[in-house]
Amino acid sequence: MKFLAFLLTIVISGQLSAQQKYILALSKADQKMVVLDYNTLNIITKIPVGEDPHEVVTSSDGSVAYVANTVNGTAHEINVINLKTFKPIKNIDTRPLYGSHGLAYLNDKLWFTAQGSKAVGRYDIKEDRLDWAMGTGQNVTHLLYVTPDSEHFYTTNVESGTVSIFDHVLLQPTVPPTGVLPPNAKPRWDWIQTLVPVGKGAEGFDVSGDGKELWTAKPDGHIAIVDLEKREVKSDIDTKIVGLHRLKFTPDGKYVCIVSVKTGELLFYDSRTRKEVKKIKTGQGAAMLMDKEKNRLFMSCTPNNLVSVIDLNTMEMVQKLDIGGRPDGLTIAKVQ
Repeated sequence: MKFLAFLLTIVISGQLSAQQKYILALSKADQKMVVLDYNTLNIITKIPVGEDPHEVVTSSDGSVAYVANTVNGTAHEINVINLKTFKPIKNIDTRPLYGSHGLAYLNDKLWFTAQGSKAVGRYDIKEDRLDWAMGTGQNVTHLLYVTPDSEHFYTTNVESGTVSIFDHVLLQPTVPPTGVLPPNAKPRWDWIQTLVPVGKGAEGFDVSGDGKELWTAKPDGHIAIVDLEKREVKSDIDTKIVGLHRLKFTPDGKYVCIVSVKTGELLFYDSRTRKEVKKIKTGQGAAMLMDKEKNRLFMSCTPNNLVSVIDLNTMEMVQKLDIGGRPDGLTIAKVQ
């Protein structure tokens, strides 16, 4: 038995050591994806990407990274990078959709917003083709959240001041004026959009762990909280801090971190009471990444050319990282 336990320990240790873990960060000025060691945060390598990289996600097994390029809504490429070799694989041509930005990867499908085309697209990785697209009809469809079952997705539409809620539903055939359905009439699956006005400039958003609320930040200092079941704004918080840009729920769901790209202040709000808990100076933040394992927050402070690291236990900034000019998108890669 002791020998079997010893062998099991070796196998488990081998599996754990086989997994590589990185922080990926984009530098827009340098046009690079920077790979950092997860524990030391030292830079391992920098990989060339497109001319305007904004967001990054990885495949389910962490072996491939996808980088969206926007170029003010005119670009049509998503960079594909092998995280085992640290080499570019190819570029996905998103045409006829332009200006990819927000990204989500689920079940071998890469979802992306196309802000230049007022749409959301989905790329089938196995089939290597664009397999679906849906227009929002809204200006600057920017960030994206897809539910784990892929049956709902949400976007912020910055210039239109709305949140799009899309639901995958089974629609019954439309009865014609004759009152008689054609013999071949059948139900069909489609996406239905509900628009929730939240105020112009709403960009950064996150969804609560129970999937019932969507919080979004606005440059006028307000936070709109959308009830995702009732499809309406249920609460509005005036933080009195202008330039609010991005926000994220902490891994335990107790707090919401909201940053101002104008003042450089990071706010901690209690997600239940909706009250401010703490406010610190961290830099003019943009992209945010929550690291559950180490309970820390990474935040790209684009105008300041640095990435701030915040200890969520103490709610204090503990480190500043130089990954290159105008840092933006961040993610964690767990390479199997």
